Amino acid sequence: MSSAPRPAYKRILLKLSGEALMGDDPYGINREVIDRITAEVGEVVAMGVQVGVVIGGGNIFRGVAPGAAGMDRATADYMGMLATLMNALALQDAMRRADILSRVQSALTIEQVAEPYIRGKALRYLEEGKVVIFAAGTGNPFFTTDTAAALRGREMGVDIVLKATKVDGVYTADPKVHPSAERYTELTFDEAIVKNLKVMDATALALCRDQNMLVKVFSIFKPGALRRVVMGEDEGTLVHC
Repeated sequence: MSSAPRPAYKRILLKLSGEALMGDDPYGINREVIDRITAEVGEVVAMGVQVGVVIGGGNIFRGVAPGAAGMDRATADYMGMLATLMNALALQDAMRRADILSRVQSALTIEQVAEPYIRGKALRYLEEGKVVIFAAGTGNPFFTTDTAAALRGREMGVDIVLKATKVDGVYTADPKVHPSAERYTELTFDEAIVKNLKVMDATALALCRDQNMLVKVFSIFKPGALRRVVMGEDEGTLVHC
């Protein structure tokens, strides 16, 4: 008897931008989109894959951005961290409705709504099959949630960091502007940095490169893409050393 194919990765870190939760809305959280993302995560969890999630806050901060013009950068960054916590709670609630066990850990201490980030507890939750949602970035201003994803990915010892975007990989040019642009199936961190391909910010790319941690860029809006990535199929763009 032939056994079912096994996932290529046992433990993953999924980086979700806040914008991914908006759908076609100008800002905020689109219920249909968050439920669909939750279903895709649930599918890979059911396969035995351990999942951590780092979530951004651009969908919420976009609504207050005009009023934040000229604001002190550190203050604006802390506001952005709070926005990620709102998204994390929304994602956790969607997972609860889908019967997916999850925990929210925040890099900022707000114990009434989320437990503080504790590496040992996060690792235990992953081993128990719970999805761990990491909120508030690194807890420090001047660092993006891309960098938080690289940091948490290394701390959790994941096999790969998956950056979910609106585009199904990294292209030679913007495919919306240049229809002839070609998708990279893979590239190195140095190539991404030198060519300024906007895979992640430079700090995150350098951290992943220095820690020899794989990154895959794929579209979260493409049905079944997360499962295909986890199974090791040709989906998105693999970035490696």
